[in-house]
Amino acid sequence: MSTPVVDIRIASPLWNREPRSASTVRKAIVAAAHLAAVSAPGDISVLLSDDEELRALNRRWRGIDKPTNVLSFPAADGPVPRGGDIAIAFETLQRESQMEGKPFQHHLAHLAVHGFLHLLGYDHHTDSDAEVMESLERDSLARLAIADPYRTNATGNA
Repeated sequence: MSTPVVDIRIASPLWNREPRSASTVRKAIVAAAHLAAVSAPGDISVLLSDDEELRALNRRWRGIDKPTNVLSFPAADGPVPRGGDIAIAFETLQRESQMEGKPFQHHLAHLAVHGFLHLLGYDHHTDSDAEVMESLERDSLARLAIADPYRTNATGNA
């Protein structure tokens, strides 16, 4: 098993508010790669951007004209997914972490793991697929001492 090469590009000055973000993303992806037992995870490019750019990407690639928290674009280099690109929107991440009562960096780590698992071919379209993916997310985040992101808090939010 090898550690993925993670290249992080900060494309929005909003990320200056959270200076540990690049480190958080890198640690989260490495933790997920170890748990997913990826022998050759490939190169991972992470774009830390804003709602405007994620909206444009979401519209172009998914036909959905609204921002989203994270997008993944697997590299198309064979039958087994290897590497790819992840994009994360600051404002959506910030809103979600506040609404869910989670620390910003913890929610960022969750989105990085979630995006990385999509690059490996994991998905959550069916209940059984979601169980597998969410289990890997929980275990990856636990390695970083981050609480279960699907645990319900006192307000009833996940």
